[in-house]
Amino acid sequence: MFRKIYTVYIVECSDRSLYTGITNNIERRLDEHNLGISEKSYTYSRRPVRLVYAEEHYYVNDAIAREKQIKGWSRRKKVALIEGNIERLKELSNGASAGSA
Repeated sequence: MFRKIYTVYIVECSDRSLYTGITNNIERRLDEHNLGISEKSYTYSRRPVRLVYAEEHYYVNDAIAREKQIKGWSRRKKVALIEGNIERLKELSNGASAGSA
């Protein structure tokens, strides 16, 4: 049985900002970001973008919840996630050095 997979992803933009999104086709979505499909898109004026993190979910509601969670995080927490630094992520989740720089 075919099951759709939803990807929560983070791209780093040319200005070093981080953009978090969700898609059911990561290759297509990265192409859309880099081609500048919509002038209203956050990434349009920050191209090119580069994929720095991705995680897969089988249920769209789980993926949406995770995307919202990550979007609410500080840059430091996102960087810890991208680097796979679980200890730093835990520290930041407990309020240590919780700034958004």
